[in-house]
Amino acid sequence: MSNLTDTRYVKDLLSRHGFTFSKALGQNFLINPTVCPRMAQACAEGLPGAFAVLEIGPGIGVLTRELARVAEKVVSIELDRRLLPVLDETLEGCGNVEIVQGDVMKLDLPALLREKCQGLPVAVCANLPYYITSPILMGLLESRLPVENITVLVQKEAAQRLCAASGTRECGAVTLAVEYYAQAEILFQVSRGSFLPAPKVDSTVMQLHVRHEPPCPVQNEEFLFRLIRAGFNQRRKTLVNSLAGAGGSKEAVQNALARLGLPATARAEEVALPVFAALADDLYGAGDPPLDPASP
Repeated sequence: MSNLTDTRYVKDLLSRHGFTFSKALGQNFLINPTVCPRMAQACAEGLPGAFAVLEIGPGIGVLTRELARVAEKVVSIELDRRLLPVLDETLEGCGNVEIVQGDVMKLDLPALLREKCQGLPVAVCANLPYYITSPILMGLLESRLPVENITVLVQKEAAQRLCAASGTRECGAVTLAVEYYAQAEILFQVSRGSFLPAPKVDSTVMQLHVRHEPPCPVQNEEFLFRLIRAGFNQRRKTLVNSLAGAGGSKEAVQNALARLGLPATARAEEVALPVFAALADDLYGAGDPPLDPASP
């Protein structure tokens, strides 16, 4: 079988197919021989012997082949049509792999999993383009797909932000959103030299263990996330001023913070997810939510 971690072979493979890298699609193919087996093994941990994997962006198939070794079924979504003939060659003999051409942000993923995975437990695994990491992850989580874990290779700084503890300076709105849906952990680091072409930054493999129930249920999830986004939209300001600037009632927010034992000077980065949830319920339960639906 062809060696997809050999730079010379990969360049020849792509040249034969007339393929050139697209900066717009953030294409950086893994060539480090140790990374993909570790990702596939992490994906399989805790799952029964027979499970399915949804892969996003197989590229030339180096991770796909490792996933095919551990999973009963692999469904790989590839946006770039130019890679389809490449994958036909590199995945020859992988009878449990099916390539679906399309945009993961536009496909009906629940229907796709029902059709392709035949009731098997499902994991997600991907080497994600840096420019669209957060939208893809949030799309997967918000759609509440029936998946057990999500193992992804992302830019190092993105992993640090996504896995940060709530209530810390590294935390952002997306951190709390991820925490609401999953438990995030960093698995291992990947150097920039592990890719062809090499990006200008290092990467990290992280894993999200999808929660079956949120850690802090709220009366209205949409309102909670509007509140969080508004709070972090101007993170240098106090939470009172940030929410007031997004159309909220300054007095209502001050009173709610006081009831929760928080100072009026609290900033969003200092507030943990359970406290944000309590604040959202307090304000929403008062019958006069402070944020307009059009707020950021």
